[in-house]
Amino acid sequence: MALARQVLCVCALLSLPLARAEPIRYSVAEEAESGSLVGKLAEDAGLPPAQLSARRARLVSEDGRQHFRLERASGRLLVAGRLDREQLCGQSATCMLPFELLLSGPLQFFRVEVTLEDINDHSPVFPEERVRFDIPETSEAGSRFTLEGAQDLDIGSNAVQQYSISPMNEYFSIYYGSRNEDDKYVELVLTKPLDREEHAEIGFSLIAVDGGSPPRSGTTQIHIVILDANDNAPNFKEERYIGKVLENMPEGTVVLTVLATDSDAGVNGEISYQLIQALGQRDSAFVIDAITGEIKLTKPLDFESADTHEFRVRATDGGGLSAICKVLVEVVDVNDNAPEVVVSSFSSPLPENTVPGTVVALFSVRDRDSGANGKISCALEDELSFSLRAAYKNYYELVTVSALDREERPQYILSVTAADAGWPPLSTTQTFTVEISDVNDNAPVFNQSSYTMYVRENSAAAVFVGAVSAADADVGLNGKVSYSLAAEQGAERPWCSCLSVDSEKGHVFVLRPLDYEHLRQTEVTVSASDAGSPPLRANVTVRLVVLDENDNAPLVLYPAQESSPGSSELVPVWAEAGYLVSKVVAVDADSGQNSWLSFQLLRASEPGLFSVGLQSGEVRLRRPVTERDSVKQKLVVLVRDNGKPPLSATAALSALLLKDFSEVRLPHSSPASEDQGGSLTTYLIIALVFVSLLFLVSIAVLVARKVCGRQELKAGPVLYAADTLQSGLADAAAAGTLPRAYCYEISLTTGSGNSEFKFLKPIVPSLPPQHCAVGQGPDEEQDFPGVPVSSEDMAPDTAGAFSAGQFNALSFN
Repeated sequence: MALARQVLCVCALLSLPLARAEPIRYSVAEEAESGSLVGKLAEDAGLPPAQLSARRARLVSEDGRQHFRLERASGRLLVAGRLDREQLCGQSATCMLPFELLLSGPLQFFRVEVTLEDINDHSPVFPEERVRFDIPETSEAGSRFTLEGAQDLDIGSNAVQQYSISPMNEYFSIYYGSRNEDDKYVELVLTKPLDREEHAEIGFSLIAVDGGSPPRSGTTQIHIVILDANDNAPNFKEERYIGKVLENMPEGTVVLTVLATDSDAGVNGEISYQLIQALGQRDSAFVIDAITGEIKLTKPLDFESADTHEFRVRATDGGGLSAICKVLVEVVDVNDNAPEVVVSSFSSPLPENTVPGTVVALFSVRDRDSGANGKISCALEDELSFSLRAAYKNYYELVTVSALDREERPQYILSVTAADAGWPPLSTTQTFTVEISDVNDNAPVFNQSSYTMYVRENSAAAVFVGAVSAADADVGLNGKVSYSLAAEQGAERPWCSCLSVDSEKGHVFVLRPLDYEHLRQTEVTVSASDAGSPPLRANVTVRLVVLDENDNAPLVLYPAQESSPGSSELVPVWAEAGYLVSKVVAVDADSGQNSWLSFQLLRASEPGLFSVGLQSGEVRLRRPVTERDSVKQKLVVLVRDNGKPPLSATAALSALLLKDFSEVRLPHSSPASEDQGGSLTTYLIIALVFVSLLFLVSIAVLVARKVCGRQELKAGPVLYAADTLQSGLADAAAAGTLPRAYCYEISLTTGSGNSEFKFLKPIVPSLPPQHCAVGQGPDEEQDFPGVPVSSEDMAPDTAGAFSAGQFNALSFN
């Protein structure tokens, strides 16, 4: 900005050859109050005050800071704010603040120079509050000892004018002189030889007084230690050392080396160096090696902050004598400031139908360095759709040069590089991210062609089962996707009220518990629609599969339970271990492992007598029947599925242990009524009479046949008594075979619970004896009319042998 104002002033000067050549000069004391009068500027410039407002008069300074303001109504020049000469001009002998008075219509300017006069607003300050001198007692009168003078930020007569000692003493006086105009010094002069035995130490105050009105003063304490033989003070080879250093040198860099010599020997000739800080400088950028005198950097320097640094170095020998020299360090500028890019305006997003030549961004560039280090050039990285053009001065415009297509490229990242001409060159890259907006020309697209989701039956209402997801290539409302169930599912796919979809996230929920046994899967159509105008949509099929849960207990089909009268299984007492008593049949409405059933004997009258097949449900004898076993046996079989947790049911069975089947009786678990008991007794008596008659007829027939022919008698059957017949049947059945001369047919019903009961119906043979299955093995078939059964059917391990409901009649031949 300062450079721009300078250029403006120069241009105005060149364009107005008739402008006033001599500047208008004023002076004002520093620290003047805001609003103080500096001068009547309109009158001194020969302008009527009315023209100041009409011609838009304004003040322009080179550094851009406004120290003064113009009162247009009166044409007076006033102080705008606090003016500190030491802050604005430092120790300069003169402090002048120049600026221009600019008027327009026509353009005219006047140069104004205001001299800032110093006032006595600073007191002299010594660098050290206490100064010690070790002076040998051999020092002669007139010996001089250099002191660090007091520093005063004021100048001229307001600076330090004189020094004095308080209290006065007979040994020392002060001399204040100058080697040249800028180099003043203070010396302590010995006026009388010292006597260490009389005074080992001397102390007094050194007072510096400036010439202001009223005067200001500063004080430091002088402490004199009297030594014995050190009669030579250190002497620097140069009174002023000058060094140069680059501003980017690192910490620890040696700037220069000061050197002082001392003619004394031993301790009195050993010199140490000390850096004396300048007034107001707290954190110095330099440090000196006390032995070698090397001055090093404690931190990097900045040319833009200060181009020179001045300080003093004291050399002190072992006897306490010292000397002081000045050191001036000049900072050399390097290209250490990269250009800065300041964006004034930037437009994003751009519609994809933006015409070429549209300005996207306006920005300016600047560099804090000077010379070639501050000369800047700008360039746009290779990008065919945009270009960079200079606007004015250090401003640039970023413009479009071709049509934009969001579907082809939705975003442009443009990099503008500003580089200076220094060496090595420094650059700054400003990135512009240009978003391209579009119209709604893309429908949503699902990430899957179809979805399959699973839910367990009996799940709670509103359970989450999955999510559908669709993406839209558009942005904004055009790319905002919402989900819904399609209103029309079609004739082959009826509407399903059990599903719901979240309109924003696409989450699919099952609204009510489902039963796997009634509904195993269903399908719905989910629609994804964007928020464009008009909206675009897409559909996808979602298949819901119901997973089975173990919610159905096993159902016992056989033996029939509470709904039908009880039944008993008939077990011969001669049956061996492993004999099949019955089979429990059960089903489970569930599927998979939830329907796998296992069987277990839960309770039994004789726990060790029966066993149940774990997978088959077959009830078998675990051991042979003994006389101690009760005739009536009750069993409870536990049927359990393989679900988690498992469900179970029980089946109750009754078994009758019989020596022969004439002992068959109704099970106690289903007793008959009194009427049924009387009817049964009547039938039993009739049956016994009928059996007895049949037995007598059979004996008569057998005797007759024996009389008719011995050959025929030998081939015929052998007759036995009733007791022998029953015992023979039992033995033969136990062995797995029957006598060769017998064929039999068995049909028993023990669970009917009524008077219809068939028992031991004899059959008179009408065929020759050889037609009987004589001598057949247990695996050969029988060939008798009716329902013939081979001897294998009587084996204890035959499935269903002697079981209730499987035998209807029993006959012997």
